[in-house]
Amino acid sequence: MMHMTESLTVTEISVPKVPTLPDAQTVTAVTHWTDRLFSFRVSRPQSLRFRSGEFVMIGLMGENGKPLLRAYSIASPSWDEELEFYSIKVQDGPLTSKLQHIEPGDQIILRPKPVGTLVLDALLPGKRLWFFATGTGLAPFASLMRDPETYERYDEVIMMHTCRDVAELEYGRQLVESLPEDPLIGEFVAGKLRYYPTTTREDSAQMGRITDNLTSGKVFADLGIAPINPETDRGMVCGSLDLNTDMKTVLEGFGLREGANSDPAEYVVEKAFVG
Repeated sequence: MMHMTESLTVTEISVPKVPTLPDAQTVTAVTHWTDRLFSFRVSRPQSLRFRSGEFVMIGLMGENGKPLLRAYSIASPSWDEELEFYSIKVQDGPLTSKLQHIEPGDQIILRPKPVGTLVLDALLPGKRLWFFATGTGLAPFASLMRDPETYERYDEVIMMHTCRDVAELEYGRQLVESLPEDPLIGEFVAGKLRYYPTTTREDSAQMGRITDNLTSGKVFADLGIAPINPETDRGMVCGSLDLNTDMKTVLEGFGLREGANSDPAEYVVEKAFVG
């Protein structure tokens, strides 16, 4: 598959973790992946505890002096000393039109009250775990793919990620390819993580929507695996509203039931997602 890295710019600086505003955290690194996608890391409140896959409210101070906040999945795992986020850039968006211009040393507002449905405890025990994401919906799975508990609970983890263009897959591709060599979790990941990226607009090695590749059986054939079975398979979905709706139909067609923190089942969908 063609790798598009020409537009990648990374800015990083060492800064003191001493917020000067209530609920403020300091930006430590920013990476612009394409003209529509960027990721950034910020200092982590010492008191913050979260489960990999959860989201928090982050944002900036608005022109009216009031916080402008949106829900963002934490892309870093629960053991990380910093917090990572992965975002789209919306030029006329109230928040991302401004957030995309942050630089190391700047501050953002972070409300340290993590919530969300994309957590391992919301699923019944199983053998194979599927992550289904479009666009920046990859963020919570970037957290879960770096959590040892994911591999302790499942024999196999399959990451299906679909974007329009090849360059939009780069954040996820670099992450997945780095995990087997990661000194902290490489031993957990080895031989367990399968990656299935596809595009819908630009020609690439693998194409097609997640829903189509599941219903046609193409992904099972390509990976040489058995179809989804409610006895062994569990799923997590994060993406556009259309993806969430369509995936519920597809997964329930395989016999899976939607679960929640209070009522674990075979699959879960994140409903509070930006982008």
